[in-house]
Amino acid sequence: MQSIFPLFKSLKGYNKRTFGKDLLSGFTVGIVLIPQGMAYAMIAGLPPVYGLYASLIPVLVYMFLGTSKPLSVGPVAMDSLLVAAGLGTLAITGLENYIAMAMVLAFMVGSIQFLLGLMRMGYLVNFLSKPVISGFTSAAAIIIICSQIKHLLGMSAAGSNKFHLLIQNLFLALDSINWITFLVGFSGIILLIAFKKWTRKLPGILFVVIIGILVTYFFQLNTYGMEIVGEVPKGLPSFIWPSFSVSHFMELWPIALTLSLIGYLEAISISKNFEEKSEEDTLDANKELIALGTANIFGSFFQSYPVSASFSRSAVKEDSGVQTNLSSGISVLLVGLTLLFLTSLFYYLPKTILASIIVVSVFKLIDLQYAKRLWKYRKDEFIVLLFTFLITIFVGIPQGILIGVLASLLLMVYRTSKPHFPELGNIRKTEYYKNINRFSDEASLRDDLLIVRFDSQLYFANANYFRKELQKHIDQKGPALKGIILNAEAINYIDSTATRMLVKTISQIQKSGIEFHIVGAIGPTRDIIFRSDIAKVLPKEYLFVKIQEAVAFFDNLEERVEVYGKVALQRNNTGN
Repeated sequence: MQSIFPLFKSLKGYNKRTFGKDLLSGFTVGIVLIPQGMAYAMIAGLPPVYGLYASLIPVLVYMFLGTSKPLSVGPVAMDSLLVAAGLGTLAITGLENYIAMAMVLAFMVGSIQFLLGLMRMGYLVNFLSKPVISGFTSAAAIIIICSQIKHLLGMSAAGSNKFHLLIQNLFLALDSINWITFLVGFSGIILLIAFKKWTRKLPGILFVVIIGILVTYFFQLNTYGMEIVGEVPKGLPSFIWPSFSVSHFMELWPIALTLSLIGYLEAISISKNFEEKSEEDTLDANKELIALGTANIFGSFFQSYPVSASFSRSAVKEDSGVQTNLSSGISVLLVGLTLLFLTSLFYYLPKTILASIIVVSVFKLIDLQYAKRLWKYRKDEFIVLLFTFLITIFVGIPQGILIGVLASLLLMVYRTSKPHFPELGNIRKTEYYKNINRFSDEASLRDDLLIVRFDSQLYFANANYFRKELQKHIDQKGPALKGIILNAEAINYIDSTATRMLVKTISQIQKSGIEFHIVGAIGPTRDIIFRSDIAKVLPKEYLFVKIQEAVAFFDNLEERVEVYGKVALQRNNTGN
């Protein structure tokens, strides 16, 4: 049971003291979760109450299955925007159908995450590089902020998931600004920022919500055209089977896959961040996939849209001294009580206050410092970041993440297609052989011997590059060249294309009267050599462990039998 439900394992030795900390943590997170959930539901294009629905069953399921105690699962800004972006491209008529499709999307996201977890494919998230994520999240944050300006200003502007269209629609609706709405929303932003600067122990979001409700109620600001949440349906969400069809699957699978990976990435990155600080090691990546997937699947049956992990609420949870995932149950209890008895309190909650909460919450996702570091030290990765950012902000959110991943993979392929391939020279009075360009004053070279190092795996993308660069080195040496030594320490794999190239290249070199040696090949690489045609053109005695052994072998034609005993001749199937 403990392997299936990690919560039970964490409850060993549970006492009043740990329960007291979990109670405080769960209550604090619940206070933040209620207004945040309502605000994020607005981003997703759903009525605010669906943010509360998404804060019940998914959070409860994760409490039992999750492996990270600081992680706070529920509605988040990024996933909410992806929901709006994905569903906004479909021809959906009516709010009821839109809500139904959001439930179907939650089921699909959960199913994908659950299956990936069962197949132990958590490593897929590694294809989302930091530059891609930074460019994507920064662009998404700007789109979210721009999408909330109409609520902050009380404007009747059309929505969009593209930056330029959002700005265009806002300019067209400038004459509809409600200045009272603007004053209340701007005040909410100032108060939230002030609370963050004054103290992080008090839930500033709760105070801003209470102030917004009281001011609106006593001054009846809604009569001046300011939009309020209005009546929030009372009661817990009912069980509804998602209406699923093949057409829904074909329409939603791209955004569902994107949401699955992004949601998982958010959870893992947040969990790792807190584990590094606390020096704990409870996170299980594949179990997290199963936990998130199950949470989304069960949530979809109770009117929840896709959920993931929130950095801000996780930080609150950690700071308040969380001990176990049982604290999530306290948060769920608070949300449930709110739905049962306190929904009437939110009637006068201004939508501009919810918009101010969103703006302040997502502003920190715009990571300018990381972009500056890349521009200074890694311009190639900066280009990937910028490319992802521009595609996301002007073309579309799903396209941005997809094209960003492809761009980062292409950059990786480009780097490995033209790896470092230096000539090595002997550092005088030592046994070391180093790059002659880095140690030009200390390294000695020989006209009759070429020593090179290839700093990558050998495969189809760089096989031709290897052959051409090696020929350049050979041509530079001229007719005096009698031997070549390839340092293969960095070559951890040789594919069939590179194998064929090596056989042909070695054969041509040997026909021209030049010896060819390989040194430093690790076990798996030697296995490939022995199992392939390379062994037919390169006898075992031409494989060495160290460069100086190969040099000695090359220099002592008559004493090669003695040197032979020092060389790595045996096939090593267990690796090096």
